[in-house]
Amino acid sequence: MNDSLLKNRFGLEGFRVGQQEIINSVLAGRDVLAVFPTGGGKSLCYQYPAVLGQQLVVVISPLIALMNDQVETLTRMGINSAYLHSGQTQAERREVFRRIQGGGAFILYLSPERIQQEALQAWLKTRSIALFAVDEAHCVSQWGHDFRAEYSQLRILKRIRPDVPVLALTASATPLVLADIAEQLMLKDPARHVHGFYRPNLYYQVEACANDETKLQLLRVALERFSEGRVIVYCGTRKMTEELAFQLRDRYPTVSYYHAGLAADKRKETQEAFARKRSRILIATNAFGMGVDYSDIRLVVHFQMPANIDSLYQEMGRAGRDGLNSTCLMIFAQRDKGLQSYFIQRSQAPARIQNARWRALENLLEYAEGGECRHAEILTYYQDSQRISRCGHCDVCAPNSERRIQIPVSGFQTLLRKVMRKSTPSASITLTPEQQRDFEALRLWRRAKALELDVPAFVVLSDRSLRHLVQVRPRRAPQFQHVYGFGAVKIERFAQELLNGPLASLEWTER
Repeated sequence: MNDSLLKNRFGLEGFRVGQQEIINSVLAGRDVLAVFPTGGGKSLCYQYPAVLGQQLVVVISPLIALMNDQVETLTRMGINSAYLHSGQTQAERREVFRRIQGGGAFILYLSPERIQQEALQAWLKTRSIALFAVDEAHCVSQWGHDFRAEYSQLRILKRIRPDVPVLALTASATPLVLADIAEQLMLKDPARHVHGFYRPNLYYQVEACANDETKLQLLRVALERFSEGRVIVYCGTRKMTEELAFQLRDRYPTVSYYHAGLAADKRKETQEAFARKRSRILIATNAFGMGVDYSDIRLVVHFQMPANIDSLYQEMGRAGRDGLNSTCLMIFAQRDKGLQSYFIQRSQAPARIQNARWRALENLLEYAEGGECRHAEILTYYQDSQRISRCGHCDVCAPNSERRIQIPVSGFQTLLRKVMRKSTPSASITLTPEQQRDFEALRLWRRAKALELDVPAFVVLSDRSLRHLVQVRPRRAPQFQHVYGFGAVKIERFAQELLNGPLASLEWTER
């Protein structure tokens, strides 16, 4: 590694966690799967090899605006780069090819659609190319949270140039999604690097509310707490973004909203207002996010829960990119699950994809209801190379922290103490001292089982399931079907072990 190159050309004093390992794999000519959180410095992993080797690197990027931002940044750094897209004139495209012909380091950005053009493929076959980099690579996988049909054809890269290594980059992907990315892109024995999911400056908090009115009250408290810096509030529907912006304008007249249903010029105007801080608070659907990179986002709120943990983590990751303390708050009511269920039911995806989406939604609920360190659970969920047992800055580890947004009124239910669904027998029932003792014993079993399987504790069982378990007190495997969270799979995996282990030692009497 060339430290002077890193400092003189990129203005950096050193590599961030994981960057050097990824770059080493690229320089060794290997295909690479790299999971690197939003704002973690993914782009350096292909920019550095281009400059070091004075070669052409081709980057597949999903958004013209994102390509433009990257090229502007590289141009300021004196690094040759350009993009090709449908909005350019023929003369502009010819100029790009002329510049590449001059040799040396060059980073060329292409859309996934353009790479399918036969003329461009023929040109790529004639060039000396150091690397193909696929950004937002989770879009390749139908198991991912943001599948895009145009990405599914990117295996053409290996067909036209099997000699060129591929670097697949994403900000969030589970082991299942990574395996699918490798298969779809036809990667050969890829080096796998998962780094940087631990964000110690972020405080994670989850609160369940009875309805949208109490959610709005908590949101107002959060906005008052963060009177400086930018704020993003994510909603699940276009209608909610507009309604929420209207509700907040009495106190915040410049609040704006963003969703895919707005006209292109209106979306651009909204983005620019937020970028220039004319609007400090933005209410948005998940249409706002990819390529967003502002250093001073102090608060990210999910006013309605997203579809899965991947979306939650990626959107939370837009907070605190300058390293300063920031808060990520998810607040939701029971109807939010109904909204996501509706989206799954109305989709035209194959049954296997719909089933995966149901499982992802249940994982998110179990994460919310979990009683273990939220940062630790995220690290294990993504199989990060770094693991912790306790962070000290989430609502589980530090419920009394000054960083926590305090609940202002009665009617709220914290997920550490109560459960969401009133239809569940375990809801609103306070555990007796004996039941609390049994609950803690089951938590110890769950923690050990999670370590054994190397999965988050919530994947084993949520706190809600454990509480219900001490109330139902099953003595035989079939009785577990009456316990919240126990479907056929979990009954098969855990029921007999629980009966023979922790449940047997609790001296329960037959019901």
